[in-house]
Amino acid sequence: MFDKLAAVESRFEEICAKMSDPDVINDAGGFKALMKEHSRLEPIVDKYREYKEAVSRRDGAEEMLGSKGLDPELHELAEEELAEAKAAAESAAEELKILMLPKDPNDDRNVVVEIRGGAGGDEAALFAGTLYRMYSLYAEARRWRTEPVVVNETELGGYKEISFMIEGEGAYSRLKYESGVHRVQRVPETEAQGRIHTSTVTVAVLPEAEEIELNINPAELKIDTYRSGGAGGQHVNKTESAIRITHLPTGMVVECQDERSQLKNKEKAMKVLRSRLYEKMTAEQNAAIAGDRRAQVGTGDRSERIRTYNYPQGRVTDHRIGLTLYKLDAVLDGGLDDIIDPLIIYYRTKMLGQSEE
Repeated sequence: MFDKLAAVESRFEEICAKMSDPDVINDAGGFKALMKEHSRLEPIVDKYREYKEAVSRRDGAEEMLGSKGLDPELHELAEEELAEAKAAAESAAEELKILMLPKDPNDDRNVVVEIRGGAGGDEAALFAGTLYRMYSLYAEARRWRTEPVVVNETELGGYKEISFMIEGEGAYSRLKYESGVHRVQRVPETEAQGRIHTSTVTVAVLPEAEEIELNINPAELKIDTYRSGGAGGQHVNKTESAIRITHLPTGMVVECQDERSQLKNKEKAMKVLRSRLYEKMTAEQNAAIAGDRRAQVGTGDRSERIRTYNYPQGRVTDHRIGLTLYKLDAVLDGGLDDIIDPLIIYYRTKMLGQSEE
């Protein structure tokens, strides 16, 4: 591993030198690619340098302890330094093992997020809207771009279904753990007796598939146009701009009515269809390779109840890692990193254990 780390550090230093070259800076595409690689390697190199510094301290302390006639006070200090340096080196080495694990090939992709109200009727639809707001605020904080695709609103202001795209660096790497069943416990606004109701919402996070990766035969598509419903004024209702695409071999149906342009709606619907088919293809490949065991850790099972949002207690609990936070408002305002970061560590540690079996 350490031979690889030395090569990684050498490559990182090479990138740093190139990024200060005016010719490279003027090449927008090349510079962007270098920035991306720099961001990927930087945490590995930082931890590797931390490891080397700890090893150097450890070796220095051992050398001092091996000296004859060492002053008792200095001997005690050297023993303390040795213990601290050993612990720091061991900790850094374990973290490096995780950082050097093979990267999920989908991690740098944009995503399509699909949120649907489950058990609980109108209350589930309202909470679907709450989750949409939470993910939108999280994306905004990370300077990602969001764009709605399918919006199916209810009369009370919730969503039976809402699908939207999130575009930004590392979107899938951060959001892939959100797939699953989200449970909410609260007193609905329509509840006269103040009883707490439990409702569920399903979230699916799909990596956006590139057109070159998935060849869809146009002859296998049925494309229908219809008039959009909901808000949008007379133009929306009079123009058949909404698109419904049916993939005949699988029966998958994607609708889009967000844009006034039929062409733009078709483009968005095709992106969602491509992402769904890509996920289906990947799931089938993983199943063939690993049988019942998940080959790709942490992608999230949609049928799995992953998280509970308890309003009376101001509590959020992620059931996969037993994490409970009493900061519900902050989480719903987009503060998801306190949940996502521990999830990443958990699943990468789990992956490390599997790789060592």
